[in-house]
Amino acid sequence: MNYSDKQIQIMEAAEELFAEKGFNGTSVRDIAEKAQVNLAMISYYFGSKDKLLETLFEYRGELSKTKLVSIIEKPNTTSLEKVYLLIDNYIDKVFNQQCFYKIFTREQVLTQTGHIAELILQMKKNNQENISRLIQEGQKKGEFKKNIDTALMMHTIVGTANHLITTKHHYRELNNLQSLSEEELLKLIRKKLATHLKFIIKAILTHEV
Repeated sequence: MNYSDKQIQIMEAAEELFAEKGFNGTSVRDIAEKAQVNLAMISYYFGSKDKLLETLFEYRGELSKTKLVSIIEKPNTTSLEKVYLLIDNYIDKVFNQQCFYKIFTREQVLTQTGHIAELILQMKKNNQENISRLIQEGQKKGEFKKNIDTALMMHTIVGTANHLITTKHHYRELNNLQSLSEEELLKLIRKKLATHLKFIIKAILTHEV
């Protein structure tokens, strides 16, 4: 689906507020003020706050799926190189879309039924299906070993990245990095996280380190 600049502007404003104040703590008026639009425009594009949240998940899910497929279908690239690109892409998303992933984490814990729960499950299914396709491609080429648990491998990537980024203040304290600025800390974490995950995932896929 194509979204207008105004729709994206409203969704991004809502995303920041939902992450900061929670869905229930954010009013449509708050969103209108943040996005610098009138209430009628939000009603016109989305109908309700619930529908706005659903559309935000659909929007982020579509962008994620498009990028994932483009990496998997990248020509002249080994299967392991594609996995490394997927790891880099996921880390970039979590760093650059911290508001959305805060909402995503909260919703998948608190919301067990309804359209948001269905959207989250569908996003995970799409990711697993596409990554399974990549793993199978690597197995056919002899690059990857057999009997890989794709779901657990994905949890390793997602869980490690999300936990480290959401608790980066603990990482700073535990590793005596108080002298680093926020920008320097994030740069360090990004580099170490990518190296760590690629090391682990290569071992899972190939038995090599």
